[in-house]
Amino acid sequence: MNYRNDKYGTPLSILGFGCLRFAKKGNRIDMEATERQIMAAIRGGVNYFDTAYVYGGSEDALGRILEKNNVRKDVCIATKLPHYLIKSRAGLERLFQEELKRLRTDYVDYYLMHMLTDTETWEKLKKLGIEEWIAEKKASGQIRQVGFSYHGGSEMFCKLVDAYDWDFCQIQYNYLDEHSQAGRKGLHHAHAKGLPVIIMEPLRGGKLVTLLPEKAKKIIAGYTPKRTPAEWAFRWLWDQKEVTVVLSGMNSDEMVAENMATASTARVGELTDADQRMLGQVVDAINESMKVGCTACGYCQPCPKGVDIPGAFACYNRAFSEGRGAAVKEYLKCSAFRKDSTAASNCIGCGKCERHCPQGIEIRKELAEAAKVLETPVYKVIRKVIELVKAF
Repeated sequence: MNYRNDKYGTPLSILGFGCLRFAKKGNRIDMEATERQIMAAIRGGVNYFDTAYVYGGSEDALGRILEKNNVRKDVCIATKLPHYLIKSRAGLERLFQEELKRLRTDYVDYYLMHMLTDTETWEKLKKLGIEEWIAEKKASGQIRQVGFSYHGGSEMFCKLVDAYDWDFCQIQYNYLDEHSQAGRKGLHHAHAKGLPVIIMEPLRGGKLVTLLPEKAKKIIAGYTPKRTPAEWAFRWLWDQKEVTVVLSGMNSDEMVAENMATASTARVGELTDADQRMLGQVVDAINESMKVGCTACGYCQPCPKGVDIPGAFACYNRAFSEGRGAAVKEYLKCSAFRKDSTAASNCIGCGKCERHCPQGIEIRKELAEAAKVLETPVYKVIRKVIELVKAF
């Protein structure tokens, strides 16, 4: 495993374990598989684990596994304050203590303001006494370092970096988002200020791996050296000295093994000009087929009417990258075949989802378009048959 230092010289594994997408058994976290994968990662040198208060069951699962295996001292835990749920200083303290209880620890190594949106939001937190609270927690040792995670444009990101003496930050960044979101400009600004940068969505919610259009897959498959799409995406990030840790939402044994192998050999400056041109061709191929830039982060969920928004968009994009037939077949599985329909056409246009979307997607408009493409006459007939079967 390769390591890069944080602001104070602590070595962090360049591969971080993202805890949003733990392995599932039905609707629950598969604790046996998750424990196996977490412990394999720790044995392989991974020491950075990223969770959050709003990642359903994630903090508790991580805490239980680390406690059971007596490895809390061997890892760094990063978790997040959902500032959007905080109305008072007392509420802030109550929520933080709940996180410590879930994590079965008495301190957090890296604490983030979750999805900080703009300087105005930070000013509101300051009025609640967040700066004094942070100082108290650092003095007591309950919080070691403080940062923020961010989705949005580079200009506001740079303003937020400058708004406080942060210890680190976290951004969405990958070869498809090189010049969107905080982008390369934001990455370099944070690095220039001495901030370690943690990378989320390195694979764009699977868009740069399983959801690549056929043209992009052929470009990668026909290129030498031979590497998987995931390996190219990770190496593109680790090629840059400004990147400290890259998070991966690992939920299979194979994924853990492959990512650790890549993280053990990746080096700054290893990609050639030819490598960069090839990835540029992949980006062009992706942009030709993509309709909705959804990363499947899940912040838009739950929908009051049960719409599986990320699932609908994944199928919608698939219709243009892999063909409508395959997309409709997948859409049937992830909407009509469920106990309660999660179809895009269930949307009533309330707009709740759009207020939480980090990508700024016009979700209501795009769901309507997805329904037009995916809910074909055949789909509607099959859905009706399924509903009749369910009624008996």
